[in-house]
Amino acid sequence: MTSLRIGAHVDQSDPITEASSRGADIVQFFLGDPQSWKKPQARYEGGAEALRAAAESAGVGLYIHAPYIINVASSNNRIRIPSRKLLQQTVTEAAAVGALGVIVHGGHVTADDDPAVGYDNWRKAVDGLKLEVPILIENTAGGKNAMARHLKDIRGVWEAISTSANIDSVGFCLDTCHAHAGGLDLATVVDDIRGITGRIDLIHCNDSRDVAGSGADRHTGLGDGTIDREQIAAIVGEAGAPVILETPGDGHAEEIAWLRSL
Repeated sequence: MTSLRIGAHVDQSDPITEASSRGADIVQFFLGDPQSWKKPQARYEGGAEALRAAAESAGVGLYIHAPYIINVASSNNRIRIPSRKLLQQTVTEAAAVGALGVIVHGGHVTADDDPAVGYDNWRKAVDGLKLEVPILIENTAGGKNAMARHLKDIRGVWEAISTSANIDSVGFCLDTCHAHAGGLDLATVVDDIRGITGRIDLIHCNDSRDVAGSGADRHTGLGDGTIDREQIAAIVGEAGAPVILETPGDGHAEEIAWLRSL
């Protein structure tokens, strides 16, 4: 694990300084308001080009989290079409800052929809994207009709997008809190996900305030929640992927140091 790149989700105004203060060699941040349909834009002084240069100079890897409102699986045209546009805009701006990837939630369909509609909408979305930067689909904690909560639905999405010419630019982000709250078995989750996707490209390393299977997406510091801290560490070690903490910011430096010490 000492060779892993480890960091945290930070404020977007100066992610390089935020990385330095935590001892992080990678960071994740938003490009704008995560609840807005507005075109994403780097808020770093000097813009995307300046951020890219600063990150390269500091040796800090950048990941971008796409807005939460994106739902490319939706059967509702008024949600699905703007979601595709916003995801493309996010990828384009992420490429401008030199990001390593864009993390996007799996989205959901309604109770009246056949899940297969959502799977195929994911395929259409991936087909239509210009992926200058890979997208990493993240598992989610709640929702009966979520596209990336249960293994069967993750499999459905992956089987659908596997036919896309862009599949090599689509990866997976495993969130430990979401997996726990979503009812996945943490003892086997790395093998389970790899058995479906063939890959895990990033770990969102989070404890959960709520019990297994609760469906509640509420992160807390490592060791402060309902997941055994050693199990979280075991997942990180087994996955062997870069690690982003989305825990309370005042604990990031200690958590990063702890992970590196193992």
